[in-house]
Amino acid sequence: MTEPKWYRANRANWDERVGVHIGSGGYDLSDLRAGRGKLNAIEEAELPPVEGKRLAHLQCHFGADSLALAQRGAEVIGLDFSTPAIEAARKLAGELGLANRARFVHADLYEALAAIPPPHEFDMVFVTWGAICWLPDIARWAQTVAALLRPGGSLYIAEGHPTAYVFDDATRSPDGTPGLFAPYFSREPVVDTEGSDYVDPNARLGNATIYNWIHPLGDVVTSLIASGMSLEWLHEHDAVPWRMFKILVKDASDLYRWPDRPWLPLAFSLSAIRG
Repeated sequence: MTEPKWYRANRANWDERVGVHIGSGGYDLSDLRAGRGKLNAIEEAELPPVEGKRLAHLQCHFGADSLALAQRGAEVIGLDFSTPAIEAARKLAGELGLANRARFVHADLYEALAAIPPPHEFDMVFVTWGAICWLPDIARWAQTVAALLRPGGSLYIAEGHPTAYVFDDATRSPDGTPGLFAPYFSREPVVDTEGSDYVDPNARLGNATIYNWIHPLGDVVTSLIASGMSLEWLHEHDAVPWRMFKILVKDASDLYRWPDRPWLPLAFSLSAIRG
């Protein structure tokens, strides 16, 4: 079957990002290489202990968070649609001596059930930061998450808030406040050709065109409920782990916040349990 244009563009973009993110201007992997990998402050505050648990990390990129979870005693399967990302993840797992605790599967998110070897009775599905915005069908995503979990298993997701995705620096006002960028309730993809990278501000990507979708928070929650899951809790945050807008300032926990007052939520996180 012919791949859609948006899919080819997004995959080319993420294939290119791998080299940027494991390069000198990319992710700081020093703690991970020292055996004490850290997650972002939001996950560190919310995520329950994972020792002895089976986790599926969807859209795992090159596996840094997957491997941090494996260092905490979890058995992790990471999945991503980028071949270079999965190759880098497997190499890094070998270098860290974690290949027996963290395995990586190359597949599209919607093909996860076919790509991940059974049993699909994971204790947790882990999804974080800039993941679901790349997916056109949030209901199918929720169904995939539920099918991967054992009864009583949980989803943990931490994501950029869809309200924040309505705004963009390209249309910011003279005082630096982000301007309107895309309709909150649009079902059409948002196309961006800027070619910048959220980790390395000096990088300019040759595969610049990307397609994103804004999924209203109500759609995310309702899709999970429709898939047979129940909401345990939902948090909204006035901080986010990357400089989503230039006006944001970095705090002591390495999160980015509004400079004067928390105007709008920048992130959300939730836990949902499979019935």
